[in-house]
Amino acid sequence: MFTSPFTTAFILGGYEVKMYGVVMFFAILFAIFVTNSVAKKYYKNTDVNVLMDFYPVLILSGIVCARLYYVILNIDYYILKPDEIIALWHGGISIHGAILGGIIAGVIYFNKKKLSILKYADVITYGLAAGQAIGRWGNFFNSEAFGTPCDLPWKLYIAPAYRPVEYYSYSYFHPTFLYESLWCILVFLILFFGVRKIQNGRCGLIFYSYFMLYSIGRFLIEEIRTDSVLNIGSIPIAQIASVLLFITGAIGCIWVINRYKNCPQD
Repeated sequence: MFTSPFTTAFILGGYEVKMYGVVMFFAILFAIFVTNSVAKKYYKNTDVNVLMDFYPVLILSGIVCARLYYVILNIDYYILKPDEIIALWHGGISIHGAILGGIIAGVIYFNKKKLSILKYADVITYGLAAGQAIGRWGNFFNSEAFGTPCDLPWKLYIAPAYRPVEYYSYSYFHPTFLYESLWCILVFLILFFGVRKIQNGRCGLIFYSYFMLYSIGRFLIEEIRTDSVLNIGSIPIAQIASVLLFITGAIGCIWVINRYKNCPQD
């Protein structure tokens, strides 16, 4: 059984530093570590110095777009409480928004540098999957991103204040944050030990394969989440986004296999 013990990590200068923020900080650091490690050992035609220069742009764009995406999908709430828009420590960021922000930043940055976007996207993707696996634990400390009630050995206790109204009488729920964390670990392992071995110089294959793999897990997990921010009809927007991301990944993989036999050299 999982029970979130606290939401505040420590007090600094009279301000509470939330566990959510601490987890996200270490998730980003781990993502950078994994990306640099993979690049140095397995993608020697990438420049780690270029990656280090790009990280601040990537992080800022990813966070801003992740938050904007979430705010737009909950616009009715944030119109009433505009001061909450910048309250990232309360949670409320979207991985689909973060991915979009990263793509925008990458296109602008690497085009300006006249470097291969897909070549660098591949190595960054390893860090993205690894960082997500850690970042999802921020939801644990915020008592959010949980699923429907359950009585499994790994059930998650949710305090009454965080329960949806329709499930107020229930105490234990699916820890969907954990399911997604484990899925991201599996995605990383498939990319590293599977797709990388058959990549054969095809830039973008890791990047587009991630789209497909992550989307499968997110689509299935979304079925039991209780906090979908917006539905179109009866379908959560996250599932629609996952389907679109999967299709994009499939088309991208086919295109890469057919067109990119070898990575372009800079």
